[in-house]
Amino acid sequence: MADTQTAPAEAATPERPEKQPKSVRVVLLALMIAMMLAMLDNMIVGTAMPTIVGELGGLEHLSWVVTGYTLATAASTPIWGKVGDMYGRKGAFLTSIVIFLIGSALSGMAQDMGQLIGFRAIQGLGAGGLMVGVMAIIGDLIPPRERGKYTGMMAGVMALAMIGGPLVGGTITDNWGWRWSFYINLPLGVVALALVTAVLHLPRKRAKARIDYLGVALLTVGITSIVLVTTWGGTQYAWTSARIMELIGIGVATLVGFVFWQTRAAEPVVPLHMFRSRNFTLMSVIGFITGFVMFGATLYLPLYQQSVQGASATNSGLLLLPMLGAMLVTSMIAGRVTTNSGRYKVFPIVGGALMIAGLYLLSLMDTGTTRLTSGIYMAVLGLGMGCLMQITMLVAQNSVELKDMGVASSSTTLLRTLGSSFGVAIMGALFNNRVQHVMAERGGEMGKHMTEKSAALDAKSLAKLPPLLRDAYQHAVSAGTHSAFVLGAAVAVPVLIAAFFVKEVPLRSGPQKPSNDGADGADGAEAVAPAPVIDAV
Repeated sequence: MADTQTAPAEAATPERPEKQPKSVRVVLLALMIAMMLAMLDNMIVGTAMPTIVGELGGLEHLSWVVTGYTLATAASTPIWGKVGDMYGRKGAFLTSIVIFLIGSALSGMAQDMGQLIGFRAIQGLGAGGLMVGVMAIIGDLIPPRERGKYTGMMAGVMALAMIGGPLVGGTITDNWGWRWSFYINLPLGVVALALVTAVLHLPRKRAKARIDYLGVALLTVGITSIVLVTTWGGTQYAWTSARIMELIGIGVATLVGFVFWQTRAAEPVVPLHMFRSRNFTLMSVIGFITGFVMFGATLYLPLYQQSVQGASATNSGLLLLPMLGAMLVTSMIAGRVTTNSGRYKVFPIVGGALMIAGLYLLSLMDTGTTRLTSGIYMAVLGLGMGCLMQITMLVAQNSVELKDMGVASSSTTLLRTLGSSFGVAIMGALFNNRVQHVMAERGGEMGKHMTEKSAALDAKSLAKLPPLLRDAYQHAVSAGTHSAFVLGAAVAVPVLIAAFFVKEVPLRSGPQKPSNDGADGADGAEAVAPAPVIDAV
């Protein structure tokens, strides 16, 4: 047993040549396809929604097509991570792909809005395991010291999904029909299934402990309540309404109960000892705020570009290229430097500073800002996010024992998801309030009436407005964007503060226990796991 444990650790030195690089690339290709499926789906479907509503009806339930998917994804994310840790990463990952594909096929066959919402929830259950599975398997396959080389691939997939999603969705809907927005997942998913099944072999696990069902139930209810508050607050219900207050009360009570129960559960869903690690806790905070900022920016920048700068819906996606391109390049550079030097603390510090600067610059945009200027501002924000996106996951995984790799990945992913929900909701509430105020101020009673139900107008509606109201609306959107990005800059300040407290401990160069960052939870006597096996191709 000792021999089998020692060999992988000795082989995994920074100087060693890559083992079976072709096979590793095949597995990584399959993982990137699965990651793209999870990220691309909502963006493709969003473009097809007007056509879906036109055929199926049920406009009043439209938001649930997205909400049902998001809820199922968020609630299942930590569960998939724990199941992978207990029973084996490969089986959990393959199961999540199958569930996602079943949900995709059923969604494409939906005959009414109720069916579509239910099938989207099934799809979301599978999606919760896709991102976690990708991160955790990469954590198993590649030591943290070498993992930086592959962060550019993940950043590239993310950028491709954000830019290509609306374009692909529009093309598919126009030429093949909206049902292919879901069916397109099937061939990609089958390729990922076949590659992972044939090439990847991870050590089998069989846990004696049972899944913590009470913990799962408490966490699911808590996450569901939080997501519903951020989804409904300020839109379907006022923030001070009884329904929102009830959801907040349920969410707080169940999450407090969840934390209490996790200290007593035999096999907790989220082992709280991970948070004794300073670096893991700091990365969780940074990941939450990065999600808050990134999704808020990607939501309101296209709106500003369409309403104020006159870009089409398609071009507004392409105009995000400065931000996404800068994020991709910086992520690749950060990964390479981390791999070659083993140093990483500088990136959260620089990333936090650039994120604050970028958000502040974006808050300066007004009705006279050119596309070149806004592109430069977006690039600054992208540089900051590129320093943070993958480094947070890398340091978080390096801060826990191998047996907790799945829950560490799922916890970090969940917090980023919740951060995005809060970002969209809070920045959206501030944006809408500011737009309505300026419209009432500049457009009088007609302007106030025009934005009572929604502060966002599509390009066609905007073109039909009288010049006076159109000018008022452009100023209103500019003011709303300013407020949203000022909030984002303020929220990003804790990232910079947290980054200074990160302790730069050596990145693991093999499957040994994590380096101690001064926390009790980081130096447990974890046995060295056998190395994963990848078949030669």
